[in-house]
Amino acid sequence: MDNNPSNENHQTNIEKEDTLTTRQGHPVTNNQNIRTVGNRGPATLENYDFIEKISHFDREKVPERIVHARGAGAHGYFETYGTVGDEPVSKYTRAKVFNGKGKRTPVFARFSTVVGGLDSPETARDPRGFAIKFYTEDGNWDLVGNNLKIFFIRDAMKFPDMIHAFRADPVTNMQDPERFFDFCANSPESFHMVTFVYSPWGIPANYRMMQGSGVNTYKWVNQEGKAVLVKYHWEPKQGIKNLTVKEAAEIQAKSVNHATQDLYEAIERGDFPEWELFVQIMEDGPHPELDFDPLDDTKLWPEDQFPWLPVGKMVLNKNPENYFMEVEQAAFGTGVLVDGLDFSDDKMLQGRTFSYSDTQRYRVGANYLQLPINAAKKRVATNQEGGQLRHYNDKAPGQNPHVNYEPSILGGLTEAEQVGKEYTPKVEGNLVRESIDRNDNTKQAGETYRRFEQWEKDELINNLVNDLSICDKRIQDKMIALAEEADEEYGRRLREGIAAKIKEMGNTNMEAGEEFHPLGAKDAPEAVDDAIRKGREADPY
Repeated sequence: MDNNPSNENHQTNIEKEDTLTTRQGHPVTNNQNIRTVGNRGPATLENYDFIEKISHFDREKVPERIVHARGAGAHGYFETYGTVGDEPVSKYTRAKVFNGKGKRTPVFARFSTVVGGLDSPETARDPRGFAIKFYTEDGNWDLVGNNLKIFFIRDAMKFPDMIHAFRADPVTNMQDPERFFDFCANSPESFHMVTFVYSPWGIPANYRMMQGSGVNTYKWVNQEGKAVLVKYHWEPKQGIKNLTVKEAAEIQAKSVNHATQDLYEAIERGDFPEWELFVQIMEDGPHPELDFDPLDDTKLWPEDQFPWLPVGKMVLNKNPENYFMEVEQAAFGTGVLVDGLDFSDDKMLQGRTFSYSDTQRYRVGANYLQLPINAAKKRVATNQEGGQLRHYNDKAPGQNPHVNYEPSILGGLTEAEQVGKEYTPKVEGNLVRESIDRNDNTKQAGETYRRFEQWEKDELINNLVNDLSICDKRIQDKMIALAEEADEEYGRRLREGIAAKIKEMGNTNMEAGEEFHPLGAKDAPEAVDDAIRKGREADPY
């Protein structure tokens, strides 16, 4: 480019380091007006600068996540203790991320709500996603879970139905508690999770002060190829804080993104949040001596039988430089494991393992793993080709560019050498479509209720009463029956509370769908009337 003023016949647009350009590298000389016939228009079709600008703007949002759309994230590191409790971690796993006391592995963490959309409030009654991407020396490991340690269902077949029931009515586009409880009452395995979600544990105070969990059962594999079952638990060093409905409503009136703000500002001021990682370990196998199946994700493993063993800590010390590139495009999958970590036979985990990565390919594109936030921080060499937005060849140095297959003797990629003994579990049984047979759906819900402090019990009952009182009586009866199975006091208080609430409303035959509001937001219907009553009249202009 010749910018010499003396060569006026060949001078191009003067471009500096801070000059705005198009994606083609063309300097933009007018970013205020499109090209028109006269200054009033009409516009012409060849407005290339404008078309490039507006067409990219039209596409600058990728489809939001079906679940976990609203989220915040941060960078940091995981530091391993090199031990599991008092034992060397190598006894149980050969995964390098856990071996070597004091070794640090870069991580990216994303926290989220589950059901709400990208701009939904962070005070919603909802589980919170808790996903960590470890950029290990053996490649990426994603530990994807929630703040609560159990889930609503134990079979992946039911997941789309569950989310449909929890999200907005397809006709009214409003969340409806009756739809939520209709699903849960007819899926009794959900009652333990309902007990947590409708208690203050359903509204964490923020992301820094909530627990995390892998939820599902995984396996650790050692150098000899022997495996154990494991559960992962993150405990915040900041302490745990939860909110009542009233407190959450007061916060939401001031901000719908208080948790994102809290995380960002804490890191900016150097108050780096930390979580300690614990595991519970169980010998591999069905464990018929237990009254629950260790693969059932609606159940907790009793801590007195399977103690929490510390294995390391996570520190988040760097905020994203660009939310979209790092938080929105971050893509996690439960199938992203490294050597020494393995799947269990958990049916819910296996369904998630397909779904998570499949939704990332749909949402971000076939080459989503080439994005910096998702790419491994080590060499990558594959024979994958093409796909939307592929922007580099992940080939090995010296690899024959004509060979994109394996095996080959012409200079293609070769297989790695297996060092640790391969884990080869024996699988035997008939192919069936059946539920887990140890399916007591209420025992642990009762134990959880009895562990709650009195204010937590009161909040749980009040929240359930407010939402169930507007539901079909058949749904009320099923939920009361589950509560009575779980704990006598739990069931009695719920039954009495619903009866009193219906009497207070003066309508013992509430029609299904007569009232709509977000889960636990009992005053939502009043907001409609308040807007009309308190609105100030104005003349048209």
